[in-house]
Amino acid sequence: MSALGNIIRKEMKELLTPATILPIVVVALIFGSMGGVIQGIQEEALEPPVIGFINADGGNFSTSASTIITTYADVVFNATDIAEKQSGLDTIKQKDGVALIIIPANFSEDIQQGKQGTIEIYWIMQGAGLMDAISSDVLEQLIRTINNNISRELIQGNTTANATLMLNPTMRNEVTYFKDVELPGLTPGIIVGLLSQQSMLIPIVMMMIIIMAGSMVISSMAMEKENKTLETLLTLPVKRTSIVTGKIVASAVIGLMLAVIYMIGMSYYFQGLGMSGGVNLAEYGLVLTSQDFILVGISLFITLIAGLSLCMLLGTFAKNYKSAQTLTFPITMFAMIPMFITMFADFDTLPLAVKGFLFAIPFSHPMMAPRALMFNDYLLVFGGIAYVTIFAIVTIAIVVWVFKTDRLLTGSIKKKQTKGVKSLFMKRR
Repeated sequence: MSALGNIIRKEMKELLTPATILPIVVVALIFGSMGGVIQGIQEEALEPPVIGFINADGGNFSTSASTIITTYADVVFNATDIAEKQSGLDTIKQKDGVALIIIPANFSEDIQQGKQGTIEIYWIMQGAGLMDAISSDVLEQLIRTINNNISRELIQGNTTANATLMLNPTMRNEVTYFKDVELPGLTPGIIVGLLSQQSMLIPIVMMMIIIMAGSMVISSMAMEKENKTLETLLTLPVKRTSIVTGKIVASAVIGLMLAVIYMIGMSYYFQGLGMSGGVNLAEYGLVLTSQDFILVGISLFITLIAGLSLCMLLGTFAKNYKSAQTLTFPITMFAMIPMFITMFADFDTLPLAVKGFLFAIPFSHPMMAPRALMFNDYLLVFGGIAYVTIFAIVTIAIVVWVFKTDRLLTGSIKKKQTKGVKSLFMKRR
């Protein structure tokens, strides 16, 4: 029994290492954070939307609509004159509201005469994340409630209106204001959906190539250690900087090849699903120019270099091929975290602390670049490229320094190994 107990303790000691425990802890934290996000979404969906309301019609149907709006929404601007539209928009922007709703004159009269009543909605869009569209979705539900309530009144009144009018008695004229861009005919829900579809490709591609290329770099370092080829490489008359640069550039070229293949495949995939929604963003000036694509490509390439440099630094800690598999997990998490954040929220609407955290992750910048360039936010893109470039240079310098120490051969910076290993390692630097 003592022998069996010793074996169990030995195996548990080998398995319960920081490399195996840390990924589980990180996954638990991510799921906990996602649970908090979902709970926040549910709580926000229960809050009344902040709106402005102008009722220029004194009929029964507009009165019914006004009752619903004032009951279920937080009305911060209320007027009866359409001339106060601009004042209402300014108030909504100051209060971080959702929209300004206008019921024009003759709204009730048009419905009584068998015409659809017009509701004007001027949406104020703060961000393009999924969470940013929650309040607008709540207001959409209120508009549907108004429409259903008018239909009920028409049916109960036994009017001679046709069936089409009874089922859909109102029509909407909508304009969305987002980042100083006026988008007539679009709602925040449509815009968020379109921008999410347009910007989803880069995060997925970035995550896949970082995982694959990074795994190759870390595994290559571990196999060279395990096969003792790294010792031979370090004794050759080659500068350590050349060794590091060669490994990173080779991996980057392969990563870019994978990126091109993934982007082509994913673009056809999205087109096949018809994810454009029948709306052409180019009609509204929301299109990436050739210069924008070049900037996205530069951001992607520099981020790939930074990621591979970080993978090579992690690879120096790999003792063998088996241990290298767990070292890819931090890279995977650093690629997944910004992907989820950019999906759920817009960078401009994030808290300052979360902004700093997201900006500090190099993989987040090519994910944010397409949306930023679409709205001419070049400062964020150029700032991201500069930061990732500095990050890559510093990481490469650290890797070169590690290559000049005993860690690659002895697993420690301190030189406490035998003379034979020392002389082999110090022959050529």
